[in-house]
Amino acid sequence: MEGKELIMGNYAFVEGAIAAGCNFFAGYPITPQNEIPERMSWRLPEIGGIFMQMEDEIASIAAVIGASVAGAKACTSTSGPGFCLMQECISWAACVEVPLIISDVQRTGPSSGLVSLPHHSDVLQAHYGGNGDYILPTYAPASCQELFDFAIDAFNTAEIYRTPVVLLSDAWLGQLYEVVKFPAPEQLEERVIPRRLPEGNPQAYIPFTRKDKKTGEFIITPMYQIGTVYMPFWISTMTHNPMGLPLEGDTMQQDEIPSYAFVEAINDKIINNEEKIVQTEELYLDDADVVIVCYGMPGRSAKGAVRDLRKEGIKVGLLRFKTIWPFATKKMMEVAQSVKKIVVPEMNWGQLFIEIERYAAKEGAKAWLLRQISKLHEPSEIVAKVKEVLAQ
Repeated sequence: MEGKELIMGNYAFVEGAIAAGCNFFAGYPITPQNEIPERMSWRLPEIGGIFMQMEDEIASIAAVIGASVAGAKACTSTSGPGFCLMQECISWAACVEVPLIISDVQRTGPSSGLVSLPHHSDVLQAHYGGNGDYILPTYAPASCQELFDFAIDAFNTAEIYRTPVVLLSDAWLGQLYEVVKFPAPEQLEERVIPRRLPEGNPQAYIPFTRKDKKTGEFIITPMYQIGTVYMPFWISTMTHNPMGLPLEGDTMQQDEIPSYAFVEAINDKIINNEEKIVQTEELYLDDADVVIVCYGMPGRSAKGAVRDLRKEGIKVGLLRFKTIWPFATKKMMEVAQSVKKIVVPEMNWGQLFIEIERYAAKEGAKAWLLRQISKLHEPSEIVAKVKEVLAQ
C-alpha cells in the first residue's frame, strides 16, 4: 500500500503492523478493537501470513508467543478486560525476552465499563500489569497516522530489545477516520528492522540478555528460534541464568543473587536506553510560563488550547509524550527546571500524573491534574485550567 487513504484508526494499525513485517496474528473479539482482527483475517492471507481466531485472550497471547519463538513477527489486539487476562503470559514473554506487539484499544472501566467510550485506564497496567519487575515500551498515538507509524516503531523496538511492546489506542481513536500517508516500499525497507538470528558456533550462543562484566553494558543477543540449533533446550517460566537454566537459592551477596542479575537485565536493557526509545513532541517550550504535559488523544485538545492561549498573549508550551514507558524522566526534569507550573490533562483519574508530579517536584515545579473520563477534554477546559493555574 502506497500513497494516501482515508482509513479508520484500527485499520491504520493493521496496515502499520503488516508494513513492519507482521505475518501472524491471534486474537479474540472485544469492543472497540474488533476491526483489527476482522481486517487481519483477510489481509494476512494476502501476504502469506496466518490469522488465528482464538477461544479467549489467554490463548491469543500464548499463541503469539509461540509464533514469535517460531520466527514470526507476531501481534495481538484487545481492550482493557482482555488485556487483564493476558498479563500472566505477558510476564512470561518479558521473562524469556520474546518480541511481540499488543495493541490495546482502551475503553471505559473498571470491569466491563462502557465499551464504546474512551478511557486511558490501562496506562499503569501496561507497565505494572503482570507479576514481577519488568518494563514494556509503550506507545501512545494521537492520530490515525501515528497508529500506522507507531506500529512500525513498536515492532522495531520489540526486535531491538527483545521485548513485548504495547501500543495504547482508545475507543475514539480506533474508530476515527483520517487520511493516512503510506510510504513507498523502498522507504519501508529502510525503516523496518528484520528479525535478527544467531550466527556462528551454536555452543557459544547465549540466548538471554546478560551484563558485560568489563563494560557494564547489557548484551542483547539475537533471538533464538524453534527448529534451529540455537534454540535453548529450556525456555523457563522461572528465574534463569543467561543460558536459560532455572535458578534456585540465594547467597548473602546482592551481586550473587541469581534473581537480582536476571531482573536487572530485563529492566535495565530498557531503562538504560530511554533516550533511544522515548519520543516526544514539543511546542513553545523556550519561553513558556506554564506547560501542558499530555499524551494520546488529549494532545489534540491541548494543541487547540495552546493555539487559543497564545492568541491571548499567554505564554504556554506543550510537551506531548508519544511514548509513555519508559517514562521520559530526562525530558520531564528538563522542562520542570525551566517552567514551574504544569497542567496535565489525562483521560483517567491520574495514572501518568503520578510520574509527572514526582519528577516535576524534584526540580521544584508543581503539577495540576485535569481529569476526564469517557470523553475527550474540550480545548476550553484546558484553557480555563491554565488560566486558573497562572492566577495562583
